[in-house]
Parts: sequence; C-alpha cells; structure tokens
Amino acid sequence: MSAANMLQQIADEVRACTACRLHQSAMRAVPGEGPADAKVMFIGEAPGFHEDRQGRPFVGAAGQFLEELLGLAGLRRSEVFIANVIKHRPPDNRDPLPDEIAACSQFLERQIAALNPLVIVTLGRFSMARWFPGEKISRIHGQPRWIEGRMIIPMMHPAAALHQPQYRALIEDDFRRLPEFIAQAETKSAQAAAAVVPDKPDEPEVQQLSLF
Repeated sequence: MSAANMLQQIADEVRACTACRLHQSAMRAVPGEGPADAKVMFIGEAPGFHEDRQGRPFVGAAGQFLEELLGLAGLRRSEVFIANVIKHRPPDNRDPLPDEIAACSQFLERQIAALNPLVIVTLGRFSMARWFPGEKISRIHGQPRWIEGRMIIPMMHPAAALHQPQYRALIEDDFRRLPEFIAQAETKSAQAAAAVVPDKPDEPEVQQLSLF
C-alpha cells in the first residue's frame, strides 16, 4: 500500500474512532493533512475551536501564525505534514488527558511510519513528551536531536506567542534555523545511504572441464 493510501486509511479510521470520550463532544475529527512525501512533519497538541469546526489542523489564530513561521523557514504549508497528538478537540480546549493521548497514539505512530519524515518538529509540551519525557520545553526548544533514526526538533507551540507575546521573537528565531537543521538532516541521511553498500552477489563457481 502506498504512503498516500495508508494516510487516507488512517484518516478514515480517525473519523470513525470512538476509543475515548472526546468523540462525544467534538464536532469533527482532525486527522492531519499534508503530502505523503513530506520531508518535514509538524506535530501539535490537540484541535481547537476552529479545527473542530473544519476538521483541519492549525486553521485558527495559532495556525495563521504557524503559516507565518513556515514562511520564515522558507517552507509552504502545502509541502509539510501537520498533525496533532490528539485527533478530537478536548472540551473547552483543556489539556489532553493521559488516557486520551494513549487512545490516539496508534494513529500518530502509524502516520509517522507511513510518512517516514526526515525531520519531525514537535510543537508544545505534549508532542515533545513523546521523544523527550520529563524535559521542559523552555529548556530544550530549538535544539535538535537524533532519535530513532531521524531528527526531532522540539519547539514552542505557536499559541504560546499569542498568549504570551514575549515568546514571539524566540519562536521566530527557532523557525529561522529550520532550513539549517533540515540541511543537516539531509546530509546525514545521504551519508547513511551512501554507507550502505549492497552485498555483492555470489559469483558462480567456475569448473574446469576435462578434455577426456
């Protein structure tokens, strides 16, 4: 099955999911969106009011700021994949609960496997916790690490700048460095691919034929 078909299948399953209580209060599921060959995947926390209405991630005020940030990084929304840890909106935009995160985790893991992105950018502490348990976003934001064979870059959620304007410049600076990080990931990936030399097929044994 192609990556595009796998992502579509996951999205269909998300829309029909009743694994946790969130589907009872949400209007629409928000599976995520983006091209199946995206090199960069952004993972936020949970859908908000506007995302719940439209069934798309990051379409509210935080989404508008995210598009500005992508522009600073020389990226377009149409070329990255955007998803959330949670696929249904929590009531009143409260934080997702551990059992809700657990119920949604299989969808996110399968999306990552289907995409196999070169770089994952986590937005906010709940997506950061998947790769950096126990860390604080204020301490490690903008510091990429190689985990499970790919570059993971923890960043503050765009909404943080809307609630606390003092974070805006900091978040913008982190996004301006994204092209540098992506280039590093591409170089390392190319080096790893070049280092894998396929085994030489065994040559058939040459037998000396007798003249008698």
